[in-house]
Amino acid sequence: MFKKLIEILKEHPRRIVFTEGTDPRILEASARLLSGTFLTPVLVGNPAEVQAAAEEAGFNIRGAEILDPETYEGMDKMVETMVELRKGKMSAEQCRETLKQANYFGTMLVKMGVADALLGGATYSTADTVRPALQLIKTKPGNKIVSSCFIMVRPSATGDSEVLAMGDCAINIDPTEDDLVEIAIETEKCARIFGVDPKVAMLSYSTLGSGKGDTVDKMRNATEKIRAAAPDMQIEGELQFDAAVSPKVAETKCKGSKVAGHANTFIFPDINAGNIGYKIAQRLGNFDAYGPILLGLNAPINDLSRGCNAMEVYSMAIITAALA
Repeated sequence: MFKKLIEILKEHPRRIVFTEGTDPRILEASARLLSGTFLTPVLVGNPAEVQAAAEEAGFNIRGAEILDPETYEGMDKMVETMVELRKGKMSAEQCRETLKQANYFGTMLVKMGVADALLGGATYSTADTVRPALQLIKTKPGNKIVSSCFIMVRPSATGDSEVLAMGDCAINIDPTEDDLVEIAIETEKCARIFGVDPKVAMLSYSTLGSGKGDTVDKMRNATEKIRAAAPDMQIEGELQFDAAVSPKVAETKCKGSKVAGHANTFIFPDINAGNIGYKIAQRLGNFDAYGPILLGLNAPINDLSRGCNAMEVYSMAIITAALA
Protein backbone atom coordinates (compact mmCIF):
# COMPACT_ATOMS: atom_id res chain seq x y z
CA MET A 1 0.00 0.00 0.00
CA PHE A 2 2.71 2.47 0.99
CA LYS A 3 4.70 1.75 -2.15
CA LYS A 4 1.76 3.01 -4.21
CA LEU A 5 1.35 6.13 -2.05
CA ILE A 6 5.06 6.95 -2.25
CA GLU A 7 4.92 6.63 -6.03
CA ILE A 8 2.07 9.18 -6.04
CA LEU A 9 4.15 11.55 -3.92
CA LYS A 10 7.25 11.10 -6.05
CA GLU A 11 5.25 12.27 -9.07
CA HIS A 12 3.82 15.20 -7.09
CA PRO A 13 6.12 16.07 -4.14
CA ARG A 14 4.29 17.79 -1.31
CA ARG A 15 4.93 19.73 1.89
CA ILE A 16 3.50 18.66 5.23
CA VAL A 17 3.30 20.70 8.44
CA PHE A 18 4.21 19.11 11.75
CA THR A 19 2.88 21.27 14.58
CA GLU A 20 5.20 19.79 17.22
CA GLY A 21 8.57 20.55 15.68
CA THR A 22 10.77 19.69 18.67
CA ASP A 23 9.17 16.32 19.47
CA PRO A 24 11.77 13.50 18.98
CA ARG A 25 9.21 11.29 17.20
CA ILE A 26 8.45 14.07 14.72
CA LEU A 27 12.15 14.70 14.17
CA GLU A 28 12.90 11.02 13.57
CA ALA A 29 10.04 10.73 11.08
CA SER A 30 11.12 13.97 9.38
CA ALA A 31 14.69 12.70 8.97
CA ARG A 32 13.38 9.55 7.33
CA LEU A 33 11.04 11.49 5.05
CA LEU A 34 13.88 13.78 3.96
CA SER A 35 15.96 10.79 2.90
CA GLY A 36 13.15 9.82 0.51
CA THR A 37 12.92 13.24 -1.23
CA PHE A 38 9.17 12.90 -1.90
CA LEU A 39 7.79 14.85 1.06
CA THR A 40 9.19 17.99 2.66
CA PRO A 41 8.57 18.46 6.40
CA VAL A 42 7.63 21.94 7.60
CA LEU A 43 8.40 22.02 11.33
CA VAL A 44 6.68 24.59 13.54
CA GLY A 45 8.87 25.96 16.29
CA ASN A 46 11.83 28.12 17.18
CA PRO A 47 14.60 27.20 14.70
CA ALA A 48 17.35 27.09 17.34
CA GLU A 49 15.24 24.90 19.61
CA VAL A 50 14.23 22.55 16.78
CA GLN A 51 17.83 22.20 15.59
CA ALA A 52 19.06 21.62 19.14
CA ALA A 53 16.41 18.94 19.72
CA ALA A 54 17.36 17.22 16.44
CA GLU A 55 21.07 17.27 17.28
CA GLU A 56 20.45 15.97 20.79
CA ALA A 57 18.36 13.10 19.41
CA GLY A 58 20.85 12.42 16.59
CA PHE A 59 18.58 13.12 13.61
CA ASN A 60 19.60 14.90 10.41
CA ILE A 61 16.80 17.28 9.42
CA ARG A 62 18.79 19.21 6.82
CA GLY A 63 16.31 20.17 4.11
CA ALA A 64 13.35 20.61 6.43
CA GLU A 65 11.77 24.04 6.69
CA ILE A 66 11.40 25.45 10.19
CA LEU A 67 8.83 28.20 10.69
CA ASP A 68 8.39 30.14 13.91
CA PRO A 69 5.10 31.97 14.61
CA GLU A 70 7.06 34.61 16.53
CA THR A 71 9.20 35.61 13.53
CA TYR A 72 7.15 34.49 10.51
CA GLU A 73 7.45 37.12 7.77
CA GLY A 74 3.96 36.50 6.46
CA MET A 75 2.24 36.94 9.81
CA ASP A 76 0.45 40.20 8.93
CA LYS A 77 -1.15 38.60 5.88
CA MET A 78 -1.98 35.50 7.92
CA VAL A 79 -3.71 37.63 10.58
CA GLU A 80 -5.67 39.48 7.89
CA THR A 81 -6.81 36.19 6.36
CA MET A 82 -7.79 34.71 9.72
CA VAL A 83 -9.80 37.80 10.64
CA GLU A 84 -11.80 37.32 7.44
CA LEU A 85 -12.29 33.62 8.14
CA ARG A 86 -13.41 34.34 11.70
CA LYS A 87 -15.40 37.40 10.69
CA GLY A 88 -17.30 38.87 13.64
CA LYS A 89 -15.87 36.27 16.02
CA MET A 90 -12.25 37.37 16.52
CA SER A 91 -10.44 40.70 16.32
CA ALA A 92 -7.05 41.14 14.62
CA GLU A 93 -5.39 41.25 18.03
CA GLN A 94 -7.10 38.02 19.09
CA CYS A 95 -6.11 36.32 15.83
CA ARG A 96 -2.49 37.39 16.18
CA GLU A 97 -2.36 36.02 19.71
CA THR A 98 -4.07 32.76 18.68
CA LEU A 99 -1.63 32.29 15.80
CA LYS A 100 1.21 32.03 18.29
CA GLN A 101 -0.20 28.56 19.01
CA ALA A 102 1.42 25.97 16.74
CA ASN A 103 -1.85 24.19 15.94
CA TYR A 104 -3.50 27.37 14.62
CA PHE A 105 -0.33 28.62 12.92
CA GLY A 106 0.19 25.28 11.18
CA THR A 107 -3.41 25.11 10.03
CA MET A 108 -3.15 28.57 8.52
CA LEU A 109 0.00 27.54 6.64
CA VAL A 110 -2.15 24.93 4.90
CA LYS A 111 -5.03 27.37 4.38
CA MET A 112 -2.70 29.87 2.71
CA GLY A 113 -1.04 27.28 0.49
CA VAL A 114 2.38 27.36 2.16
CA ALA A 115 1.97 23.62 2.80
CA ASP A 116 -0.30 20.94 1.36
CA ALA A 117 -1.23 19.01 4.51
CA LEU A 118 -0.87 18.93 8.30
CA LEU A 119 -0.21 16.23 10.85
CA GLY A 120 -0.57 17.04 14.53
CA GLY A 121 -1.48 15.46 17.82
CA ALA A 122 1.81 14.03 19.09
CA THR A 123 1.24 16.26 22.12
CA TYR A 124 -2.03 18.01 21.22
CA SER A 125 -5.44 16.45 21.87
CA THR A 126 -7.66 15.44 18.97
CA ALA A 127 -9.90 18.42 19.76
CA ASP A 128 -6.94 20.79 19.51
CA THR A 129 -6.14 19.45 16.04
CA VAL A 130 -9.71 19.31 14.75
CA ARG A 131 -10.92 22.66 16.12
CA PRO A 132 -8.57 24.88 14.04
CA ALA A 133 -9.32 22.75 10.98
CA LEU A 134 -13.06 23.27 11.40
CA GLN A 135 -12.66 27.01 11.97
CA LEU A 136 -10.11 27.74 9.24
CA ILE A 137 -9.99 24.92 6.65
CA LYS A 138 -13.71 24.15 7.03
CA THR A 139 -15.70 21.35 5.43
CA LYS A 140 -15.90 20.71 1.71
CA PRO A 141 -18.89 22.09 -0.21
CA GLY A 142 -21.85 19.81 0.43
CA ASN A 143 -20.39 18.37 3.63
CA LYS A 144 -21.78 19.32 7.02
CA ILE A 145 -19.55 17.23 9.28
CA VAL A 146 -15.99 16.02 9.70
CA SER A 147 -15.76 12.27 10.09
CA SER A 148 -12.97 9.73 10.17
CA CYS A 149 -11.93 6.30 9.03
CA PHE A 150 -9.20 3.81 9.81
CA ILE A 151 -7.37 1.97 7.07
CA MET A 152 -6.67 -1.53 8.33
CA VAL A 153 -3.81 -3.46 6.70
CA ARG A 154 -2.87 -7.11 7.24
CA PRO A 155 0.18 -8.42 5.36
CA SER A 156 -0.14 -11.84 3.77
CA ALA A 157 2.39 -14.55 2.94
CA THR A 158 1.93 -13.87 -0.78
CA GLY A 159 3.09 -10.26 -0.39
CA ASP A 160 -0.33 -8.74 -1.15
CA SER A 161 -1.79 -6.99 1.88
CA GLU A 162 -5.44 -7.25 2.87
CA VAL A 163 -6.79 -3.69 3.16
CA LEU A 164 -10.06 -2.69 4.83
CA ALA A 165 -11.68 0.66 5.66
CA MET A 166 -13.68 1.34 8.83
CA GLY A 167 -15.66 4.49 9.70
CA ASP A 168 -16.46 6.42 11.83
CA CYS A 169 -14.39 5.13 14.74
CA ALA A 170 -13.13 8.37 16.27
CA ILE A 171 -15.11 11.58 15.71
CA ASN A 172 -18.92 11.35 15.66
CA ILE A 173 -20.29 9.83 18.84
CA ASP A 174 -23.84 9.04 17.71
CA PRO A 175 -24.24 9.99 14.04
CA THR A 176 -27.66 10.66 12.58
CA GLU A 177 -28.92 9.04 9.39
CA ASP A 178 -27.74 12.05 7.39
CA ASP A 179 -24.35 11.98 9.15
CA LEU A 180 -24.00 8.32 8.18
CA VAL A 181 -24.62 9.23 4.54
CA GLU A 182 -21.62 11.57 4.62
CA ILE A 183 -19.52 9.10 6.60
CA ALA A 184 -20.20 6.28 4.14
CA ILE A 185 -19.57 8.38 1.03
CA GLU A 186 -16.33 9.86 2.40
CA THR A 187 -15.08 6.51 3.70
CA GLU A 188 -15.76 4.90 0.32
CA LYS A 189 -13.75 7.63 -1.43
CA CYS A 190 -10.91 7.24 1.05
CA ALA A 191 -10.84 3.47 0.60
CA ARG A 192 -10.32 3.91 -3.14
CA ILE A 193 -7.20 6.02 -2.54
CA PHE A 194 -5.67 3.04 -0.74
CA GLY A 195 -6.40 0.59 -3.53
CA VAL A 196 -9.65 -0.86 -2.18
CA ASP A 197 -12.55 -1.59 -4.53
CA PRO A 198 -15.12 -0.60 -1.89
CA LYS A 199 -17.96 -2.92 -1.01
CA VAL A 200 -19.71 -1.08 1.79
CA ALA A 201 -21.53 -2.78 4.68
CA MET A 202 -23.77 -0.74 6.98
CA LEU A 203 -23.28 -2.72 10.18
CA SER A 204 -25.93 -3.60 12.75
CA TYR A 205 -27.07 -6.39 15.06
CA SER A 206 -29.73 -7.05 12.40
CA THR A 207 -29.53 -8.32 8.83
CA LEU A 208 -32.16 -6.92 6.47
CA GLY A 209 -34.93 -6.76 9.05
CA SER A 210 -34.05 -9.76 11.25
CA GLY A 211 -33.90 -7.50 14.31
CA LYS A 212 -35.78 -4.48 15.55
CA GLY A 213 -34.72 -1.24 17.19
CA ASP A 214 -33.89 2.40 16.64
CA THR A 215 -30.29 1.78 15.54
CA VAL A 216 -31.48 -0.88 13.11
CA ASP A 217 -33.89 1.62 11.57
CA LYS A 218 -31.11 4.22 11.48
CA MET A 219 -28.74 1.97 9.52
CA ARG A 220 -31.48 0.76 7.17
CA ASN A 221 -32.74 4.27 6.44
CA ALA A 222 -29.20 5.59 6.00
CA THR A 223 -28.53 2.84 3.46
CA GLU A 224 -31.51 3.94 1.38
CA LYS A 225 -30.41 7.58 1.54
CA ILE A 226 -26.89 6.61 0.45
CA ARG A 227 -28.26 4.67 -2.51
CA ALA A 228 -30.17 7.75 -3.56
CA ALA A 229 -27.19 10.07 -3.08
CA ALA A 230 -24.56 7.75 -4.57
CA PRO A 231 -26.30 5.26 -6.87
CA ASP A 232 -23.03 3.77 -8.14
CA MET A 233 -21.83 2.79 -4.68
CA GLN A 234 -21.73 -0.93 -3.91
CA ILE A 235 -23.55 -0.99 -0.57
CA GLU A 236 -25.74 -3.26 1.53
CA GLY A 237 -27.47 -2.73 4.82
CA GLU A 238 -28.32 -3.23 7.46
CA LEU A 239 -25.95 -6.21 7.91
CA GLN A 240 -24.57 -8.19 10.81
CA PHE A 241 -20.81 -8.52 10.60
CA ASP A 242 -20.88 -12.24 9.82
CA ALA A 243 -23.27 -11.64 6.92
CA ALA A 244 -21.02 -8.84 5.70
CA VAL A 245 -17.84 -10.94 5.49
CA SER A 246 -18.82 -14.62 5.24
CA PRO A 247 -20.12 -15.81 1.84
CA LYS A 248 -21.66 -18.85 3.54
CA VAL A 249 -23.59 -16.76 6.07
CA ALA A 250 -24.55 -14.23 3.40
CA GLU A 251 -26.01 -17.02 1.25
CA THR A 252 -28.37 -17.82 4.12
CA LYS A 253 -29.17 -14.35 5.43
CA CYS A 254 -29.22 -12.20 2.28
CA LYS A 255 -29.02 -14.37 -0.79
CA GLY A 256 -28.33 -12.55 -4.03
CA SER A 257 -26.54 -9.56 -2.51
CA LYS A 258 -23.42 -8.49 -4.40
CA VAL A 259 -21.90 -6.97 -1.26
CA ALA A 260 -22.86 -9.31 1.57
CA GLY A 261 -20.16 -11.88 2.20
CA HIS A 262 -17.54 -9.77 0.42
CA ALA A 263 -17.60 -6.42 2.26
CA ASN A 264 -14.31 -4.60 2.80
CA THR A 265 -15.55 -1.17 3.88
CA PHE A 266 -17.50 -1.06 7.13
CA ILE A 267 -19.71 1.73 8.49
CA PHE A 268 -20.54 1.49 12.19
CA PRO A 269 -23.74 2.82 13.81
CA ASP A 270 -21.88 4.81 16.49
CA ILE A 271 -18.44 5.49 17.95
CA ASN A 272 -18.78 2.74 20.56
CA ALA A 273 -19.16 0.04 17.93
CA GLY A 274 -16.54 1.63 15.66
CA ASN A 275 -13.85 2.07 18.29
CA ILE A 276 -14.37 -1.45 19.63
CA GLY A 277 -14.53 -2.93 16.13
CA TYR A 278 -11.30 -1.54 14.76
CA LYS A 279 -9.42 -2.39 17.96
CA ILE A 280 -10.63 -5.99 17.84
CA ALA A 281 -9.36 -6.21 14.27
CA GLN A 282 -6.07 -4.63 15.35
CA ARG A 283 -5.43 -6.70 18.47
CA LEU A 284 -6.98 -10.07 17.60
CA GLY A 285 -6.95 -9.95 13.80
CA ASN A 286 -3.34 -8.74 13.47
CA PHE A 287 -4.30 -5.75 11.33
CA ASP A 288 -2.18 -2.60 11.42
CA ALA A 289 -4.46 0.39 12.03
CA TYR A 290 -3.71 3.68 10.25
CA GLY A 291 -5.74 6.64 11.40
CA PRO A 292 -7.95 8.23 12.34
CA ILE A 293 -7.92 9.78 8.88
CA LEU A 294 -10.10 12.90 8.98
CA LEU A 295 -12.65 13.14 6.17
CA GLY A 296 -14.80 15.94 4.81
CA LEU A 297 -12.32 18.82 5.18
CA ASN A 298 -11.13 21.11 2.39
CA ALA A 299 -7.51 20.01 2.96
CA PRO A 300 -5.80 16.98 4.52
CA ILE A 301 -5.48 17.50 8.28
CA ASN A 302 -4.81 14.44 10.41
CA ASP A 303 -4.44 13.61 14.06
CA LEU A 304 -1.86 11.41 15.75
CA SER A 305 -2.28 9.45 18.94
CA ARG A 306 -0.29 11.00 21.77
CA GLY A 307 1.12 7.50 22.32
CA CYS A 308 2.37 7.23 18.74
CA ASN A 309 5.91 6.21 17.78
CA ALA A 310 8.12 7.61 15.01
CA MET A 311 7.15 4.89 12.55
CA GLU A 312 3.47 5.73 13.00
CA VAL A 313 4.28 9.41 12.41
CA TYR A 314 6.16 8.51 9.22
CA SER A 315 3.31 6.31 7.94
CA MET A 316 0.59 8.85 8.77
CA ALA A 317 2.59 11.62 7.10
CA ILE A 318 2.66 9.64 3.85
CA ILE A 319 -1.06 8.86 4.11
CA THR A 320 -1.96 12.47 4.90
CA ALA A 321 0.13 13.95 2.09
CA ALA A 322 -1.20 11.44 -0.44
CA LEU A 323 -4.72 12.76 0.25
CA ALA A 324 -3.71 16.26 -0.88
